[in-house]
Amino acid sequence: MPPRSRENRGIANIPRVAVQQGGTHGTAGETASPCCLCGVTHSCTLSAYTGLYSMAIDTGRDGALAGGFAKLLCLLFLAGIAMRLTLLAVPPVIPLIHEELHMSETQIGLLIGLPLAVFAVAAVPGSLLIARIGSNLAVVAGVALAALAGAGRAAAVDVWTLYAAAIVTGLGIAVMQPAMPMLVREWMPTRIAAGTIAYSSGMVMGATVPPAVTLPFVLPLVGGSWRLDFVLWALPPLVIALVFLLFGPKRRDHAIAVVAGVRGGLWWPDWKDPLVWLLGFGFGTNSAPFFAANAFLGDYLASRGQADLFGPTLSALNGAQIVGLFILIGMAGRLQRRAWPFLLFGPMMLVAFLGFIFVSAPLGIFVCAALVGISTSITMTAILALPPALAAPADVSRTAAGMLTITYTCAIVIPTLCGALWDVTGKSWTVFVLPGLCSIGLTVIGSIAARYPSAAEKASGLGGLRTA
Repeated sequence: MPPRSRENRGIANIPRVAVQQGGTHGTAGETASPCCLCGVTHSCTLSAYTGLYSMAIDTGRDGALAGGFAKLLCLLFLAGIAMRLTLLAVPPVIPLIHEELHMSETQIGLLIGLPLAVFAVAAVPGSLLIARIGSNLAVVAGVALAALAGAGRAAAVDVWTLYAAAIVTGLGIAVMQPAMPMLVREWMPTRIAAGTIAYSSGMVMGATVPPAVTLPFVLPLVGGSWRLDFVLWALPPLVIALVFLLFGPKRRDHAIAVVAGVRGGLWWPDWKDPLVWLLGFGFGTNSAPFFAANAFLGDYLASRGQADLFGPTLSALNGAQIVGLFILIGMAGRLQRRAWPFLLFGPMMLVAFLGFIFVSAPLGIFVCAALVGISTSITMTAILALPPALAAPADVSRTAAGMLTITYTCAIVIPTLCGALWDVTGKSWTVFVLPGLCSIGLTVIGSIAARYPSAAEKASGLGGLRTA
């Protein structure tokens, strides 16, 4: 019998019933046999009194189930890139947009915050879309919409048309985001940490590449035009959407979504569930500082007479996340449902924001930017691994949708307030006060969420916060 995953250990003692509909599902401890729903050999357990359906799939069969483990990791990685590429193409050209469209600091904060607001508003409808058309098609549709709208920003004639394009771009990404934890759960249920690292690594790369190469390479290539820059950055996501459509596993190949109750199943978040709020505020205190730093670093450095540091500092902020990837890969087995990422990198991020305020030496600024990048990348992955690990299989998508609604409500409010603080006080350093407070919240909330009992543990009567 294959070893039980962490989530299946807790429900091992619940009474099981065998299910037979032309094929067989084994009860816990029985030899696996072909599944009546998907034809794949695995072991299933069904709680007779909770309705919680959980699969324990042999790790050696995950690849066969969904068409090749390496291929799935690549697809998740590419989807992660598409989730951030069009969004993070904005910060490097903010000074150009600022000058041409005569925007205030509050409007700059809103430009960054608007797509995040759409993430919040559209997360739950995105969960419904996933329930209707499946995770694969939802990702393809979201990537294509984000790419086309991202290119559409090039046609903006004023701040309002720019905002409109930003909103549609955010809508495409919002459709994708609840689908990713569901895809991880569907494609590699016994390798949730690996799947989460794959697409979060893609998110990091998608956030890193535009800031790193736009100023030195892309803008000179397009004659310094921020409009042509947006068009150029829309091309890779369109290619990714096509690749995902052609090579993504078809629903009939895995059928996990059917078993988990996604097709026509639950999609509205359970707002009474403390887990939704813990994950939402935990991810919110991770995301808001990252987007605030990207939005305001350029103008902040210019206000201190250090505008020449903008390009290298932005590259350090986003490029340092690649260092975080190596840490994640090396610590993958110690990442899922562990508090150490939050206890270590939450305070580290606080130190970095204090450094932005008090340090003026170029090297010190670069180090602070790098610390923010590393801290946000590692804690982001630690949080994203929690919905598929803690929620019941049928609840993963709607739990993620609820989490994202709260997360991106924080992520629009906080950057906008950062810009407003600067405008009201006239002091540029105030823009980093709220991100510093978020670092404290990330440390506390993330640690609690990591120790929160999973649905399986609650079903087996093993409630209460874990001690390790």
